Amino acid sequence: MTDDKAARRPKYRNFRKAGYRPVSGSGKPVGAGGSPEPAEGADVEAPKVSEAPRVSETPKVSERKPVEVEEEPKPAEVPSPAPVVTATLPPPSAWQGQPRYPAPMSAMATPGVPFMPWWRPPTTGAPGKALVAGLVAGLGGAFLAVPNNGIGWFLAGLAGVGGVLFYAGRPTVERALWLAGALAFLAMGFLRAAEWVFPLSLMASMLCGSIAMAGGRTVRGLVFGTLGVGLGGLRSIPWVAKGLRRRGRIGIRPFVSAGVALVLLVVFGSLLAGADKGFNDFLEGLVPDLELGTYVQKAFFGVVAALGALGACYLVAAPPEIDEDAEAKPGSLRLKDYGLPVGVLVVLFTGFVGTQLAVLFGGETYVMKTAGVTFAEYARTGFWQLLWVAVLTLGVIAGVARFAVKKTKQEQLWLRVLLGSLAVLTLVIVASALSRMWFYQQAYGWTVLRLLVASCELWLAVVYLMVIASGISLRANWLPKAIVASGAAFFLAVLAMNPERMVADYNVSRFEATKKIDTYYLSQLSEDAVPALVRLPAHERSCALRWMKNRTVEQDWREWNLARHNARKSLESVAVTEVTCERAYSGER
Repeated sequence: MTDDKAARRPKYRNFRKAGYRPVSGSGKPVGAGGSPEPAEGADVEAPKVSEAPRVSETPKVSERKPVEVEEEPKPAEVPSPAPVVTATLPPPSAWQGQPRYPAPMSAMATPGVPFMPWWRPPTTGAPGKALVAGLVAGLGGAFLAVPNNGIGWFLAGLAGVGGVLFYAGRPTVERALWLAGALAFLAMGFLRAAEWVFPLSLMASMLCGSIAMAGGRTVRGLVFGTLGVGLGGLRSIPWVAKGLRRRGRIGIRPFVSAGVALVLLVVFGSLLAGADKGFNDFLEGLVPDLELGTYVQKAFFGVVAALGALGACYLVAAPPEIDEDAEAKPGSLRLKDYGLPVGVLVVLFTGFVGTQLAVLFGGETYVMKTAGVTFAEYARTGFWQLLWVAVLTLGVIAGVARFAVKKTKQEQLWLRVLLGSLAVLTLVIVASALSRMWFYQQAYGWTVLRLLVASCELWLAVVYLMVIASGISLRANWLPKAIVASGAAFFLAVLAMNPERMVADYNVSRFEATKKIDTYYLSQLSEDAVPALVRLPAHERSCALRWMKNRTVEQDWREWNLARHNARKSLESVAVTEVTCERAYSGER
């Protein structure tokens, strides 16, 4: 048994020196070419496996080491090597499906970006400046914003914009203009008293502020720009939490210090208030009577303002990577597809414009002869239809210009001719609608709605001029943002002109000339119209101002409004008595 182990041990050593070689079915080693290797005693020279250093020929028994043989055993004495057992996979089980391996992750499946992969979150937490901006904006919204329109909203907007600029740094010219527009809309909260002005101004301010921080030039960029601050406010929550965790725990000492300060204030404030009546009244004026609803309202305004400021800071820290310069997919509308529909509209608009020229030159006599109605009724019945025609035609032009094929010069020429003709004819229709509105107000006077719609028609005329200019080069990358900016500028200009004051001034001047006035409608206007209505005679003035004589809206300094202040001053010098008033006009006008 010992001799058999000694014979096997040199073979094991030789196997370690020569390396692994597969064996054939007969148990013989296989060469590199796949054929069995010849025996060592054959003519073919076998590879030498005894090149390792040799040990002493006769090991000492006292060392008790394994007996090592210096020379290889003879080929006749070497037993055949055992077959090499290779590991194989077990057969698939009937109860197991095929193994599933994770697919490579794409850009849409980036960790932490479940949607909008082009808007990646920041790698670090919110810095201290961003936290300060959110805190300042939140405190401003909680303690300065009020339910009614007043100067508090403008001051809260200043706090929010100041906090954002504290984090973002010096703004660009474009961003500064948009932010100035946002603050200008908020300023209408204390410059105008009309109730319909403030909600629209607040929405316009939010839109301008979002575009200022998110940017955008194309339609896709502007859609994201209008929602960017809101989405950024929601996405900034983990960003802020990460920034707070980085600063460690606040500890209990600041809360203990604040508690001690509150106790000292209550104790000593109560003693001093009891010592002096004037100081007691002063303290009572500083502490407002707050209810649960008031606390909820302040918390809501504060949270919204803080999220807005943090969303703006988030957009600065992680700006979206919207590829607005990428070329849009080529259109698929051929000339034979859009030529007939657009051509039909061009022919129809041409016929309508021809009749409008006859009306403009024929005047009231031509209208009464052909239509059988008065000129004012003719103007009232057609204005709204013409407004919808102008709006819908703008959509037709935008759709055809986007999806039409513009590869060859001939296709570009046809597109310019058809869409340019449609835009020019629609511009004439807009002018016709404005002329109808002018004749309509001459018959019945101005109202706020008529003034706003006429301003909208003027803006549509500017939009069509920009469309015609962009159609010359068939490149309108600048057009979407120009349309939004011009719309915001027109609306701000209308509010700056004080529409209710303009309507009241015109109707008072018209009464002085025609002795016709609708005091019932004028009594529904806000304090913006009071400086003009005090010019009316006593009876008409009392009918128009009886609802405003004892009206009180402001509760504290945050609700101060310049228009209401001027109205109270104007009413101090006139008498408003209880009189019987009748509506000068009845029915729909």
